[in-house]
Amino acid sequence: MVASKPVDFRRGMDGLAALVTQVLLADPFAGDLFIFRSKRTDRLKLIFWDGSGLCMVSKRLEARGFIWPPVQDGTVTLSVAQLRMLFSGMDWTQIPARSPPPARLQRPAEKLQSAS
Repeated sequence: MVASKPVDFRRGMDGLAALVTQVLLADPFAGDLFIFRSKRTDRLKLIFWDGSGLCMVSKRLEARGFIWPPVQDGTVTLSVAQLRMLFSGMDWTQIPARSPPPARLQRPAEKLQSAS
């Protein structure tokens, strides 16, 4: 889940967990990943519960800012591919949120049975 507004990056994991509870109305200990950005969009922080403790990851881009998703209803949900691209500083908007399931291929024997 991506937070809609920039946060004060002096906040640590406890402060960000409080934002998850109070602003995003979510449980920071449910196993979801929460992403926060700085005002300049060159830094982001992620917090998540790994089953035994709360974890925080921080990243700063040197060349440019992160491409931030448009916000609807206060939060944004990203696919794994979109998250990887966002975290690497790439333009994640080129990846669709959900890809359609692959078409099921029929084996030759199935084609014969369905034709009869």
